[in-house]
Amino acid sequence: MDIFFYFSSLMTVNFIFDHVQTIGPWNKDQLMFFISFMLCIDHLHMTLISESFWVLSRDIKSGNMDFTILKPINSIFTCFFRHIRTSSICNTIVVWSCLIYFGTKVNLDTLAWITLPILVLLGFTLLAILEFIISTSMFWMTEGMGINFLRMQFQNLSRWPNFIYASLSRKVFTIIIPILLIGSAPVHFLLDHTMWHYLIYLVAAIIVSYFVLQFIWKKAINQYESASS
Repeated sequence: MDIFFYFSSLMTVNFIFDHVQTIGPWNKDQLMFFISFMLCIDHLHMTLISESFWVLSRDIKSGNMDFTILKPINSIFTCFFRHIRTSSICNTIVVWSCLIYFGTKVNLDTLAWITLPILVLLGFTLLAILEFIISTSMFWMTEGMGINFLRMQFQNLSRWPNFIYASLSRKVFTIIIPILLIGSAPVHFLLDHTMWHYLIYLVAAIIVSYFVLQFIWKKAINQYESASS
């Protein structure tokens, strides 16, 4: 399933460039590199945390969340990093091969190759924190299914570069809900090091989002009433 998703994502871009030369400031190889970068983030997401969002919804409804809260460890870590899809690890070579291939096509320099793994991790970190924040609304909702589909729609927004969005949408999803910084900020820097300020925005978004998550999560835990009581 994951490999088919990777293939369809890359082929979508390939089909588009059968009809145009550039999209915004990027040519085909640059946009394919961006898509490959996002696929690496998606691979980490699918491997490490994707299952946990669905389990969280079920645990809140069933009362199993009680046992998570009682454990002597941060409940955020327990909720979101407990269920790992080990089968997805097999796809690591696929996504990184694509990223390396298109990285050579866009002529990444030494600095870009060195910082590439770090930037993938930073992009994944921001995506995870934003999804954790969205998922806290399950504590107030009777059904978490809709929240999970909303979360997945935000994922779709991040899978395209920021310049394809209109000015207002770009500002909202860069400043208020910084979903566009997940991939656009690192890739802009990797392709053009003069855009280093994007990395400052990315790190700032991670820090601010983390504190927002901590605040909302504490409110959510205090609001939680055991379904088993």
